Amino acid sequence: MTKSFNIVTIKWGTMYGADDVNKLYAAILRNTSYRVRFYCFTDNTEGLNENILVYPIPKLLVPQQFVFGNHRKASGLCDDNLADLHGQRVFFFDLDSLIVGNLDELFEYPVGDRFYAINDWAHRHGKKANLIGQASCYSWVVGTLGFIKEYFEQHPQEVIDTYYTATQQYVSAKVIEKFGKIWFWPDNWFKSFRFHCLPHPLLRYFITPKLPHIKGLKMIAFHGEPGINEALHGIWSFNPLSAKYPRGFKKLYKHVRPTFWIADFWK
Repeated sequence: MTKSFNIVTIKWGTMYGADDVNKLYAAILRNTSYRVRFYCFTDNTEGLNENILVYPIPKLLVPQQFVFGNHRKASGLCDDNLADLHGQRVFFFDLDSLIVGNLDELFEYPVGDRFYAINDWAHRHGKKANLIGQASCYSWVVGTLGFIKEYFEQHPQEVIDTYYTATQQYVSAKVIEKFGKIWFWPDNWFKSFRFHCLPHPLLRYFITPKLPHIKGLKMIAFHGEPGINEALHGIWSFNPLSAKYPRGFKKLYKHVRPTFWIADFWK
């Protein structure tokens, strides 16, 4: 009998649409020989593929002012009674995930009830090295992370004051506090569009981003900006309120040429 694996994702508001969910679902089906049960937790079911298992977003028992950013995902999906999945391993994929390779090895990889995540590219060196799980793709056994949701519900102001919207740092800290470490996926399986596909900032007007030619590569993560659709069409919006860089530099730095190879995988 063919094994079956559980995939989960989450969609709320207007940033992502049903088409984003359907494309992720189709990409996962194309890239595995296993059966999958695909769960979408959402506040809007319109347009979703009829084979997707749809559930409401888990409720966070906190005042509404604390439900912002990715806390619905980071804490909400840790619910020990998530859908009908208690005791089962699930694999979370963000909607800005571009599947570019076979996933069978990933589904077979976890051992026991360990929590697995991408070793965050932005913190692989320095004092936070190996302490942050990047949240584009992670996996856990439902029923083992409920303490993360419970702590947020009991101490929302503390969590917001400490982490604000850095939800993957919150989840990582709680996992390490409970289990002593995060288990990371092999480095060659996941790459970042920003870190590994974009050319040097001064060359972005002349060179199209390239797909890394790495054996075993499974996914390109579009965390932050640009998103998949933006990169495909050569659009990079930016937040004019950000003070991280002088505005003139930001206009130069935030540029991407149309990256048409994305369409080969995002369909």
